[in-house]
Amino acid sequence: MANKQQSSSVTISTDPATPSPLQVPDTRFSAPSFTSPSSWFSPPGATFPPPLAQLNQAPSPSTRPPRLLSPANGVRTGSLVPHVSTPPGPPVFSSPLQPAAVPFKTSPATPQPIAYSSGSSFPSSSPPHFSNGSVELQHQIFDVTEEHDTEFPNVLFSAHKVLKQKKLANVPSLGFGALISPGREVSPGPQIIQRDPHRCHNCGSYANIYCNILLESGQWQCVICRSLNGSEGEYIAQTKQELRNLPELSSPLVDYVQTGNKRPGYISVTESRTSASVVLVIDECLDEQHLQHLQSSLHAFVDSLPPTTRLGIVLYGRAVSVYDFSEESVASADVLPGGQSPSEDALRALIYGTGIYLSPIHASLPIAHAILSSLSAYKLNLPEASRDRCLGTAVEVALSIIQGPSAEVSRGVIKRPGGSSRIIVCAGGPSTYGPGSVPHSLGHPNYAYMEKVALKWMENLGSEAYRRNTVVDILCAGTCPVRVPVFLPLAKSSGGILILHDDFGEAFGVNLQRAAIRAAGSHGLLEIRCSDDIFVSQVVGPGKEAHNDNHESFKNDSSLAIKMLSVEETQTFAIYMETGRDIKSDFVYFQFMIQYSNIYQAEISRVITIRLPTVDSVSAYLESVQDEVAAVLIGKRTILLAKNLNDALGMRVSLDERIKDVASKFGSQVPKSKFHRYPKEIALLPEHLFHLRRGPLLGSILGHEDEWSVYRSLFLNASFDLSLRMLAPRCLMHRDGGTFEELPAYDLAMQSDSAVVLDHGTDIFIWLGADLAAQEGKSAAALAACRTLSEELTEMRFPAPRILAFKEGSSQARYFVSRLIPAHKDPPYEQEAKFPQLRTLTAEQRTKLKSSFIHFDDPSFYEWMRNLKVLPPEPS
Repeated sequence: MANKQQSSSVTISTDPATPSPLQVPDTRFSAPSFTSPSSWFSPPGATFPPPLAQLNQAPSPSTRPPRLLSPANGVRTGSLVPHVSTPPGPPVFSSPLQPAAVPFKTSPATPQPIAYSSGSSFPSSSPPHFSNGSVELQHQIFDVTEEHDTEFPNVLFSAHKVLKQKKLANVPSLGFGALISPGREVSPGPQIIQRDPHRCHNCGSYANIYCNILLESGQWQCVICRSLNGSEGEYIAQTKQELRNLPELSSPLVDYVQTGNKRPGYISVTESRTSASVVLVIDECLDEQHLQHLQSSLHAFVDSLPPTTRLGIVLYGRAVSVYDFSEESVASADVLPGGQSPSEDALRALIYGTGIYLSPIHASLPIAHAILSSLSAYKLNLPEASRDRCLGTAVEVALSIIQGPSAEVSRGVIKRPGGSSRIIVCAGGPSTYGPGSVPHSLGHPNYAYMEKVALKWMENLGSEAYRRNTVVDILCAGTCPVRVPVFLPLAKSSGGILILHDDFGEAFGVNLQRAAIRAAGSHGLLEIRCSDDIFVSQVVGPGKEAHNDNHESFKNDSSLAIKMLSVEETQTFAIYMETGRDIKSDFVYFQFMIQYSNIYQAEISRVITIRLPTVDSVSAYLESVQDEVAAVLIGKRTILLAKNLNDALGMRVSLDERIKDVASKFGSQVPKSKFHRYPKEIALLPEHLFHLRRGPLLGSILGHEDEWSVYRSLFLNASFDLSLRMLAPRCLMHRDGGTFEELPAYDLAMQSDSAVVLDHGTDIFIWLGADLAAQEGKSAAALAACRTLSEELTEMRFPAPRILAFKEGSSQARYFVSRLIPAHKDPPYEQEAKFPQLRTLTAEQRTKLKSSFIHFDDPSFYEWMRNLKVLPPEPS
């Protein structure tokens, strides 16, 4: 598209010196500058008990937490050799051969989360002094915490330690931050507290496991601002053992829960779950072949819905048809004109009429199937792009029938008949008729202006849907361009998602089903508080800055508040942090409060408090860096700055500069040379960034602007698991006996006698070598095992990826080859350093492998690093 694409993710920048500005450039790093504008659903990793020698101590700065294989990627915890069942036998991820010589680490979908250790935040050699000056405590202070090994997959920091020196901690080329997944479930579930929390009167933070308690008076000290607070006598105790019975003083994660009829329009908890609504808004301008695939997907979709879900069906073309579930013998619909927004009288006549437009599945499943079977193909002889589609009007009507007769406004509050609802649009072409539409032809003389008007109208419609507690998802398919810039604002501002599919077949049907069940809550608010003058400089994710009302109650509340457009398992906020001064204390504290209404309309306030040790040693800090989390944070910040494909190609240079800057500031200079050695502690990071540089996000794999815009939007909001896979693919080679070996994503994996699975987030590729493909029985078994593995790896992923299988040398194989790092030109010792599996090949096999590659100019990973005058870390 020639027109500018709006960012698909709201970005917030905050700094103590400039209160809450939006999109403030950060010019502290140059050549090029890194500007600072503004799920899931897998069980957490295995838990490792702390060493006995370190009880009641902070983790050793020299200890790097082990990396875990992720359940989200189809790996079961509890064993370093995970099993995945496939016919004819269960595939097993075998460890790479000769692990002692392997310089790379297996890239899991979930890194090792932080082990939350306890202990007093004050040096044991001297008594603590409270910062408010009113009290000095020489005794009777008890830290109620014990040694913990708790892991929270919904909070992932880029490092498990924090540098004390401000200058080094704020180096923007590496940076420090966290990925927060507010809607992700935790297992085991958090402890529940059904009372008001104790909060700091000064900064508003919550009492937590790391607070120090005065047993005689019950006073507690805030870990964020160091103020002393009362507990209304609740924390008075004879021994610290008594305080361990209080959930907030025994666990870093607790849920404060309020239930009851406290908000207008809310119904009882027992009834609220049944009131969730799903309205299908279906494009009726489809050709016969597309319609048949869509009908199959829709029939399977309605069969998958829970019996209590209320379903509505709306069709749109030049008019809007709202189907009536009260007619059992024939598919009947009320029709509204699509050329303009429906009038209040028309909506009132529809809603207060005799028709039933939302009906529970258990009462209307046969009727729903009859309606879907009655859909007919487009009759007129017009090109797909020239057909009139009034999508905007159709969504307005769908919102009205969800609200129903009780959609009355009283004092600015909409009375909702039930919980969070969802509109799912099934689109086969652009919106070209009525409000929110664009001309059929891109060559229209007034196209740019009309698109700008349509963008604003769609954004306002999405905001209205959000205000009415309704999410709009748009699932597109077919060969007709849908004009993504017009659709994105509607999905984004309502908290929904836009997905493109090749057709209305299997992947479309799976995403249809997963879209309807993925929500975790609504009315979300995220508050972030940091101690020791650490502040949030940037937020990237599906939200916007919220007005914080806490300043009226707490005089020095410096928290950042973010309004979440939706609370879902599949979304993540990228939080970037900086330090305002050198840190003097031994620990720093971070507190995240996630407030939302769950599907039963209970008000949840989830409080997560995390403590990280501080270090002076750069090496100790680098050892604690989580390469995968750091890569995803860098990737999201980089992609945010790329507004279009041309920008994306230019951002490659910024990644080059990051590599050089990290090497110069944290690495070592090679004697008598201009080269720097990249620090060995973060050896995986540059490889992930090289994948990012070459892949769909910044490379030239996605040729169409619309396709890239959707991919970008998805990446900026995606969960950590999906973001990592979109950034750096995962490569698995099939072995005899149904086992799989995880290998680096290098082209050296293209061995003719093997089958390879490449997981790249939204796409999974199955590559069959020519020699294997020639053996019919063996190739069929390998293909079946690869397909089963692919389905298990992505069982809960949203969007569901498309799975493509092809043979070596076929035209489709280019999709596979373009995502692998070219290493066939490297010297043998460098190939073996990164790809030790080569050592198992005979000389004849290696010669055959080398001769199978076609020469092209793309540099290998080693060549890219050397071109930057940076030497890769030496293999360990």
